[in-house]
Amino acid sequence: MKITLGTVTRPGGSRVNKTGAWRTAGKPHFLQKNCIGCDLCTLSCPEGCIFGTGQKTYYANEDFCKGCGICANVCPVHDIEMKPEEAEDD
Repeated sequence: MKITLGTVTRPGGSRVNKTGAWRTAGKPHFLQKNCIGCDLCTLSCPEGCIFGTGQKTYYANEDFCKGCGICANVCPVHDIEMKPEEAEDD
């Protein structure tokens, strides 16, 4: 792709730019034991990457989760833990 000065490029979308590799504090682990289906985790996620349909069904899309831990902090029944990233063997 040739880019010339003054060229306007097409905008990107968040679905194209997978940002999960930027995770800082680990990733959320949904215990799915005490969940009351309050939706606070989905409402407070700044990336909008937590999904679920009610009690004990929530998960985070790891392609976009940055590991901020807000979901774990707002969970009233402490059903979300932040787990460290596991190193991948090369």
